[in-house]
Amino acid sequence: MRIIHGLGRAIFGGFFLYNGINHLRNAEALEGYAAAKQVDNPHLSVKGSGILLTAAGAAIALGIAPRLGALGVIGFLAAASAKMHDFWNLEDPGQKQGEMIHFSKNMALLGAAIALAGQTSRERED
Repeated sequence: MRIIHGLGRAIFGGFFLYNGINHLRNAEALEGYAAAKQVDNPHLSVKGSGILLTAAGAAIALGIAPRLGALGVIGFLAAASAKMHDFWNLEDPGQKQGEMIHFSKNMALLGAAIALAGQTSRERED
């Protein structure tokens, strides 16, 4: 089970690590999107979320502090999902569908992060 758990943690954490690095490398493009969604201080928000996602993803993927990393992911997803993927405010069916998909994906990832954060060391060994 440890191998399976480690593989899942690497994939899950790697997703956030990659996205954090992407936030930092492509900050200018993401800042424009954040500004369009009326995010306060888009530059700082994109940079800050990039740092958070990179650190949280690395903590999970490398198993350094997976519960702490999961808490970082929870904070990011809880704060960003409704603001960035507010499908309920859109009229265009295509845009609405796209944002609903992203929001739903984020809720599934949020559920996984909550499960990881609540997991005890004994549960990981079983």
